[in-house]
Amino acid sequence: MHASQYLVLLLTFVVSCVLAAPAVDIQRRSGYSGDGTFYTVGLGSCGKTNSDSQMVAALNAPQMGDNKYCGKSATVTGPKGEVTVKIVDTCPECDSGDLDLSPAAFDKIGSESAGRIKISWNWA
Repeated sequence: MHASQYLVLLLTFVVSCVLAAPAVDIQRRSGYSGDGTFYTVGLGSCGKTNSDSQMVAALNAPQMGDNKYCGKSATVTGPKGEVTVKIVDTCPECDSGDLDLSPAAFDKIGSESAGRIKISWNWA
């Protein structure tokens, strides 16, 4: 066998392994935790304008990446309960696991006077 034939076989094997590998489904990943904060909602990094009264959130920059989670829903649990929010923006200051919520969403799970609360969340 010639070197070029070995290369073709190797490339065929690598491609078939990549195609056969299970895809990571972000919708099935759960168990994030971090800090919940709130912000004044407006024109978000996803390109739409939302308001403080909507159930929306900004995802932390490390997880948001290149706006790949725009429009996804997340169920967030805090000290006062649970709320489902739509990701419409990016929080550049937030650490991985953190969410910056609209005031309306934050009020469902915490007290604004606290300013920052511990949350857990997963993709809805």
